[in-house]
Amino acid sequence: MDIIVQKFGGTSVATDESREKVVQKIITAKAHGDFPVVVVSAIGRLGSPYATDTLLEFAKNCAGSIADREYDLLLSCGEIISAVILASLLTNKGYRAKALTGAQAGIITDKQHKNADLLYTHADHILSCVEQGVIPVVAGFQGITADGEVTTLGRGGSDTTASLLAAGLKAERIEIFTDVDGIMTADPRVCKKARIIPTISYNEVFQMADSGAKVIHPRAVEYAMRSNIPLVIKNTFTDEKGTYIIHTTKDSAYKDNDHVITSIAHRNDRVQFTIQDDTACDKQLLDRIAEDRISIDLINIFPSYKVFTIDKRHRTKLEKLLKDESYTYTLKENCAKVTIIGERMTGVPGVMARIVSALTKAHIDILQTADSLTTIGCLIEENNLSEAINRLHDEFSL
Repeated sequence: MDIIVQKFGGTSVATDESREKVVQKIITAKAHGDFPVVVVSAIGRLGSPYATDTLLEFAKNCAGSIADREYDLLLSCGEIISAVILASLLTNKGYRAKALTGAQAGIITDKQHKNADLLYTHADHILSCVEQGVIPVVAGFQGITADGEVTTLGRGGSDTTASLLAAGLKAERIEIFTDVDGIMTADPRVCKKARIIPTISYNEVFQMADSGAKVIHPRAVEYAMRSNIPLVIKNTFTDEKGTYIIHTTKDSAYKDNDHVITSIAHRNDRVQFTIQDDTACDKQLLDRIAEDRISIDLINIFPSYKVFTIDKRHRTKLEKLLKDESYTYTLKENCAKVTIIGERMTGVPGVMARIVSALTKAHIDILQTADSLTTIGCLIEENNLSEAINRLHDEFSL
């Protein structure tokens, strides 16, 4: 019997009806000969009574500021509530199940509260449950330090919990259940022609997440990739096959897909800075920007000036830095970055030419570009974003 890890997000456990669908997914997996180890998020989202953000808002309204240690204790409660309810539902249907905190599941982290890094797992407790035929239902998003302090893993922490447990258990696969049918070729809110991607590589998912797509958390992908465990993104509320995330070089089904481009991702709220600098002190400025914790994107450096983009929330901080250091600069607001992603574009001539042609025909100016082996990013004016994504989606027949 193969162990699989099934992770269910907040919308999947939000209502009686959705929790019943979760229970059926678990029972179905068991009926098909797999042994599920379940990881759950907190119930619902902000506004739901037991959602993580709701608990945090309640505590802040009551007490004001909260120390980091107590913050983690509070935020760990939402997932524990989910685990208890789901384990009880399974038990009441005649299936032996057991709710576990992150600590009881053997999730060991460093001492960084609110965004802890995972160090290792002790899988003994979960393996003991499996051997006894008991379905473990683990509270995601949390762990414990070596000296017994509760920690939380930051956004996407339940996905990360699932991947780390799967690695420790040598699971057959990880199934991430959410409220969408899989990873899509583009944001369906922007591109009506966006479709589900049947198979995608770990690296392409990393690139999508880094480029603004709301997919599985990159840390979860990293742990799965290290252990070469397939990830599947599925919908709790449908029976669609979902998207498989794998090492594509070893998968023949992936090779049969001849699309050069896999997906298109985007980021809004970009601000482009052009900085005049003929003093050759590039490193000094970049070091100062890094010290202020401002992330730079789409950077091009020339002998007398440099051009890069940042998120608009850092604009005021960067302007203050530049003025304090007496730099001459200009900026352009209301920009967006569109990123074309695909492992197969490496070494293929003409991809950039097709991008330029498609955007030019749509009368969309390209303000800046940057590329890697598997991505090409273009900065455009934000009001052209929807048109650009749709044109590129058509150009590469996604």
